[in-house]
Amino acid sequence: MQRRDFFGKVLAGLSTATLPLPVWADAGAPDFVTAGNKPDNSTWLVGLSVAADVRFQIPIPGRGHAAALHPTRPEAVAFARRPGRFAVIIDCTTGSEIARLDSPDGRHFYGHGAFSPDGALLFTTENDYDAPAGVLGIWDAADGYKRIGEITSGGIGPHEVLTLQDGGLVVANGGIQTHPDMGRAKLNLPTMQTNLTYLDTHGAITEQVALTGGMHQNSIRHIALDHRGNVVAALQWQGSPTRQVPLVLRHARGTAPSFLPHPDAQHLKHYAGSIATCIESGEIAVTGPKGSHVLFFNADGTPNGSARHGTAAGVARSPSGGLMITRDGGLLHRKNGIEKLIPVAGDWSWDNHLVPISST
Repeated sequence: MQRRDFFGKVLAGLSTATLPLPVWADAGAPDFVTAGNKPDNSTWLVGLSVAADVRFQIPIPGRGHAAALHPTRPEAVAFARRPGRFAVIIDCTTGSEIARLDSPDGRHFYGHGAFSPDGALLFTTENDYDAPAGVLGIWDAADGYKRIGEITSGGIGPHEVLTLQDGGLVVANGGIQTHPDMGRAKLNLPTMQTNLTYLDTHGAITEQVALTGGMHQNSIRHIALDHRGNVVAALQWQGSPTRQVPLVLRHARGTAPSFLPHPDAQHLKHYAGSIATCIESGEIAVTGPKGSHVLFFNADGTPNGSARHGTAAGVARSPSGGLMITRDGGLLHRKNGIEKLIPVAGDWSWDNHLVPISST
């Protein structure tokens, strides 16, 4: 793809539309979207309200990971768990499939994607596994999600990608080399290199921050933006199992990353899952589904306690204030340090991410 202003695409025909466009209220007015499984191993895209009502449940062809939500219409991209070959674009008002993305030859998805601010383009994190290299696939949402190109992710193993406030992108390159012929085997742990890569609206890399030295095996996987627009990241340690390391970092553009240690980090069992920040207080929450714990940090990065929650998975800002966390039995709402479990009907198990309909 030419290095042009790829965020400048405008969806054709919007100015001449005569019928009202669908909105999230038409899909049952959910507050969050997540992937869930039922006891019969069926796999679903689920819309949840802050009151823990299931507003929609739409079958998807395999275990889901994260979802990308279109910024202007009730459309969700359900991504397969890595290494995945499918991503399904779903009209959440009808449950119908709009399009299905199949990874090109030599590529597989990593379970995440992000739309450009105007919704014209979708970016997907992918593995060019024979290179090996990470790429961002580019898909035209105005033309049936046709693939129109790709750009470098700036590293190996790109996992999550976010759209920044300036319209650019930030990518968490986890640094772990894999190949679908070898399942989920990690092929380069002794030499792996993980980084955050920032790209401008032309797809050019403007900044990279790599973890080096004794932290080069601390894989950056999931990211969020804090109350100041800086990146906070959840890490997954790939080094010695007897070593305890910080599993959260924060990065402000133009500075070195800062690790956020926590006295209870060992409860996560070297695996930080989802991460989010509270819009009112700046509190950071990091889930540990393998350790059934959640770590909390104050806005300044200092520890703010932890709590045990069975298979704590996704976390997101709540439109009712505070944070919402998916866990065994339903949703956990945390606000001003007070936690309340809100049961969700049905015996659901949740995947790692809870995506808010609105970022605020």
